Amino acid sequence: MITIRAASAADAAAVVHVFHRARSDSMPWLPIVHTPDEDLAFFAGLISAGATVVAEVDGQVVGFVCTEPGWVTQLYVDPDHQGLGVGTALLATTADWPSVQLWTFADNRRARDFYSRRGFVEVEWTDGSGNEERWPDVRLVRKSPGALWDR
Repeated sequence: MITIRAASAADAAAVVHVFHRARSDSMPWLPIVHTPDEDLAFFAGLISAGATVVAEVDGQVVGFVCTEPGWVTQLYVDPDHQGLGVGTALLATTADWPSVQLWTFADNRRARDFYSRRGFVEVEWTDGSGNEERWPDVRLVRKSPGALWDR
């Protein structure tokens, strides 16, 4: 059973662990631009701002989503829990928003397919010059909250 709850300061290390595992599994080609300590400080800041929700299975953090109004800024699921509904449960925290947008890397086909199945449409492609990794990315928008449940 997946439990969704607001992240607390005590979750910061677990969030970073999920972030590192998911990135290395899904995007091994992506440059690493921050140290683990910098990642911990970054996510601790998002958590303290109240912008992070975690997904737990059996008391273990297995995914998280960070948001700001109208945006999903981070969504990661531990590789061992992908395909089990964790990402969909995390996205459901935005289900009552009239629209939501996000960026994902163009080469992350798994993420692009995941979002497409949930009603997101690719609306902008870049060469990556605007992100820290300098890797091509894609902006996606979902305007129909009901599409979240389509598979």
